Amino acid sequence: MDFRKKAEELVAQMTLDEKISQMLYNAPAIPRLHVPAYNWWTECLHGVGRAGNATVFPQAIAMAASFDAPLMHRVACAISDEARAKYNEYRKFGDTLIYQGLTYWSPNINIFRDPRWGRGHETYGEDPCLTGRMGTAFVRGLQGDGPYRKLDATLKHYCVHSGPEGSRHSFDARVSTEELYDTYLAAFRYCIENADPSAVMGAYNRVEGEPCCGSRWLLQDVLRDELGFTGYVVSDCGAIKDFYTGHMVTEDAESAAAMAVNAGCDLNCGGVYAALGNAVASGLVSEETITEAVTRLFTARYRLGMFADDCPYDSIPYDVVECPAHTALNRQMAQSGIVLLKNNGILPLSRKANIAVIGPNAQNTDILLGNYNGTPTASTTLLQGILNAAQGKVLYAEGCHKYEEERPETVTYHRLRNALIAARHSDVVVMLMGIDPNLEGEEGERGKTPLSDHGDKVSIALPKVQNDLFHEIRKTGKPIVFVNVSGSAVALCDQKAEADALLQVFYPGATGGDALADILFGAVSPSGRLPVTFYRSDEDLPPFEDYSMENRTYRFFKGEPLYRFGHGLTYADVTETWDGAVCTVENRGGMDTAYTVLRYETPEKRRLIDFVKVYVRVGERVTVDFSKREAFR
Repeated sequence: MDFRKKAEELVAQMTLDEKISQMLYNAPAIPRLHVPAYNWWTECLHGVGRAGNATVFPQAIAMAASFDAPLMHRVACAISDEARAKYNEYRKFGDTLIYQGLTYWSPNINIFRDPRWGRGHETYGEDPCLTGRMGTAFVRGLQGDGPYRKLDATLKHYCVHSGPEGSRHSFDARVSTEELYDTYLAAFRYCIENADPSAVMGAYNRVEGEPCCGSRWLLQDVLRDELGFTGYVVSDCGAIKDFYTGHMVTEDAESAAAMAVNAGCDLNCGGVYAALGNAVASGLVSEETITEAVTRLFTARYRLGMFADDCPYDSIPYDVVECPAHTALNRQMAQSGIVLLKNNGILPLSRKANIAVIGPNAQNTDILLGNYNGTPTASTTLLQGILNAAQGKVLYAEGCHKYEEERPETVTYHRLRNALIAARHSDVVVMLMGIDPNLEGEEGERGKTPLSDHGDKVSIALPKVQNDLFHEIRKTGKPIVFVNVSGSAVALCDQKAEADALLQVFYPGATGGDALADILFGAVSPSGRLPVTFYRSDEDLPPFEDYSMENRTYRFFKGEPLYRFGHGLTYADVTETWDGAVCTVENRGGMDTAYTVLRYETPEKRRLIDFVKVYVRVGERVTVDFSKREAFR
């Protein structure tokens, strides 16, 4: 089907004002051409977001911890089914409002270079190979493989973008050419070459002095000419207004709009493109350039089947939303993304044990959902998951606030005493600790707290009040399973040294409580691996504003990490034997388990170039021949 030809024929009938109107994300209807109003802004970072009920899968960083690209593809297929089902209902109203369309602004494939960045949990971690492979699986699952696109996926935020959130509207990221291509562009290149994404979103910041949404070098020379991107480019929301309010590279809306369109930004999330009529009249941009941008946009709409009578996705029924199959898949992904960092043999727990569940994240529903999320009809907190699975007595105490210090004269001081009482009457203590998305998130959506600034963390340390609680519980002599919940690396030095077991859960989705219980009680062996380096302290980190990769991430860090990228234990006795590019995985006992084999460039040069997740039963050997797979370049 020649979608481009259909778009050219339609756009040729439009006036200049009509063309310009279609370059705004909230494009109005053109009744005389039978073009309905369409809002391009839709989200599906880990499930259909902000559009009512949907299956809320684990946050992106948690899915990355699964190191399971085929499973990621299945999740994306489920998300696209739900998205199409919702669109099929919304379109019956005659138009589509914000969060109701088919053009999804996901995934976020920025490199999580610094653990303080508040939006890092939206990404697939710190490694280009992991990010590229997981991003490709996600894009393919969203877009489908027919002549019509199931959804449009959007790679964001292009490029060299990972905080600080507070200065993103004026920040200029400076990087070497080697770091630009080796780190910041690598996942974009891989996804474009292997998944043909429909769209790319330009970032807020500048790169080497040029705003990302107004740089012909980035959008034309690199993105289209070098990386081979053929889709449309959308600005981040308000990014073009930043040209003259933050970056100060243009004087007004007309020159900012012209700069962006001339560079190759087709769609404006914002209102600045309303000034394009004046920009054309002033000679700042040609109507031919505008025509090309609008043609790209309508090529996408035709390819999505918006004007067709034979699009097969129009028949996807609404009952796929939160269906039992998606709920089961959600739980599987949540299990796969939980990382066992330490275990002295205490795990898995006996279901008959008397358990004290202590911690501010035990009943916190925010930690299940992350951000850019939908609304689950039902969700299972971490405490409820344990209650659902345990056969012994479960005692619960909040223990402390997430970060505020307790004062003896307040009623809340009873939190500590209640926690001590619960611990003393238990066989084992499960501490559900860490932070939540209110302490790490996007600028403008998260308030300032003692632990966060415009969404970014001010420190990677575990909040002091939580560390104090850990030591008080430790004094009871009861064994402790410490469960850290966060979307990023936290310095868990005391817990590594003193806890009997240590788990990293990230933000595990609506079924997170049940998935955690599956791991704690041994229904499933843990198989997640860390998609980021866990550092020992803030002193390990370079300045946040420095975009050089020097001493960042597992590829370049010169110190001794708390836990390395890729670290993750199972309940089985698994060994790897390598013969060139062939790895034999043997399970010598314990229990059946999933296991991810990581292939690095060389043993000395720890640069991930491939990974495969396998399932190995007790007594079984599984061979992975990497020579038959294309290594990440």
